Amino acid sequence: MGLAGRTLLNLTRTTYRLGAFGLITLGVTFTKFNTAPKVIRPLLRQQIHRAGVRLLPMVGFLALALGLAIIGQTVALLTQVGAQDFVGTVMVAVVVRELGPLIAALIVLARVGTATVIELGTARALGQVEALEAMGIDPVHYLVMPRVLGLAVSILALTVYFILGAVCSGYLFAFLQDVPLPPGEYFRQLARALQFQDFILLALKGVAFGAVIATVTCYQGLAQPLRLEEVAAAATRAVVHSVVVCVLIDAAFIVVYLLM
Repeated sequence: MGLAGRTLLNLTRTTYRLGAFGLITLGVTFTKFNTAPKVIRPLLRQQIHRAGVRLLPMVGFLALALGLAIIGQTVALLTQVGAQDFVGTVMVAVVVRELGPLIAALIVLARVGTATVIELGTARALGQVEALEAMGIDPVHYLVMPRVLGLAVSILALTVYFILGAVCSGYLFAFLQDVPLPPGEYFRQLARALQFQDFILLALKGVAFGAVIATVTCYQGLAQPLRLEEVAAAATRAVVHSVVVCVLIDAAFIVVYLLM
């Protein structure tokens, strides 16, 4: 079998296993959501704090940088060519629909996703997962479900925070450049460009990115036996697979936007 054949076979096998693991996680989430709440809910809050609250400073800094470096210049350029009436449309298409969710997802993947693979992979290599099973504790319910729900909520919240910071700092940069666009007109254009579907699809995209990143990273850490020296390679695979799946999801949402 050639290289292309082996690559296709590995891709098919990985896709099948990830899908099966995702379906198992979904089933456990629905069937055991209220099981052992005194144990699971603190874990859920811990994941939200870890993937959401602790990343607020970094997300805020990136929102400020993006607003100053890109959005402000875009507003100034559109004003210079007499296309200031399209500022709201451009901001919604670029920041709200695309950059906001993707940047929030990549930050969480880099800071929390890789750590998840290392933690779970180390636990699997040391036999701690088998010890949970021996005590009658479902590892998917105890280790995976809080991470899936926590990352879904966190990425959605970070996306909204990033969008608000980028939009406001972008206008601040344009204001410092004496762009003749009053703040009232700037935010009116944003409000006119936003549609009800944008809020729904933004929420769905943020939740989907969080669920996918958590599922992929947990799969790489738990779904197969690992030795300690294999944990780093599993973290690399998790990052690659998460990025690929998130890009595919984003492409699907672009098609939905175009069909709206």
